[in-house]
Amino acid sequence: MQAVADRDTRNPLAGLVSDDVYEVLQAHSLLSEKGVRDYQIRKHFREMREMDIPAYDAIEHLREAFPYLQFDTIRKIVYRLNGKRH
Repeated sequence: MQAVADRDTRNPLAGLVSDDVYEVLQAHSLLSEKGVRDYQIRKHFREMREMDIPAYDAIEHLREAFPYLQFDTIRKIVYRLNGKRH
């Protein structure tokens, strides 16, 4: 699942904003690296779940792609257990 970390490196928000807009936001330091990372994690988690990968296994795959994050941290990100509900 190394492709998770390698994918979307140019514009990890391609589903939300165009490449041009992303570049402008990035050039002006208007993006939160943590926010972009968390968006990617949630996106990849949803993709794996749509492929009927069990949630535990999907989180383990994400841990391989983001080895500096603990299982519970990824779980909180994908289920948005950090108090922010939009």
